[in-house]
Amino acid sequence: MNLRADTSFSALPVAKDGFAGVVAPGTAWDLVSRGEAVMLDVRTVEERAYVGRVPASLHVAWATGTSMNRNPHFARQVAALVPDKATRLLLICRSGKRSALAAEALTKAGWAQAFSVAEGFEGALDAEGHRGCADGWRFHGLPWQQD
Repeated sequence: MNLRADTSFSALPVAKDGFAGVVAPGTAWDLVSRGEAVMLDVRTVEERAYVGRVPASLHVAWATGTSMNRNPHFARQVAALVPDKATRLLLICRSGKRSALAAEALTKAGWAQAFSVAEGFEGALDAEGHRGCADGWRFHGLPWQQD
């Protein structure tokens, strides 16, 4: 499996936010299903268990607990799962905010291709405070599993 950059996907230059860029959910699934990227879920264990997860995604929580404290071991835990820092990583969270922060941290730690998946797994809140009604991984009908 080749997880390095190739001609089927042109990586964006480092964004002003400090990471490789943002990838649309459908593009993310195409890359993962072709073995051209690794999906890394940065949500909590509880979110993955109760809301669902992308099949074959790896997991390292960016933040934990009810107060959502940042995981101080995040980069080290990712390195244990994905030691090759040239691997294209696609990070997903609930809405795309934590995954962008995590992608920035991984970029600072030496991963050259840490991308955030746009819209996250559940998407943004709508006018009534609900997620998954206008965007997000599940909204687009992409593969997911629930424990």
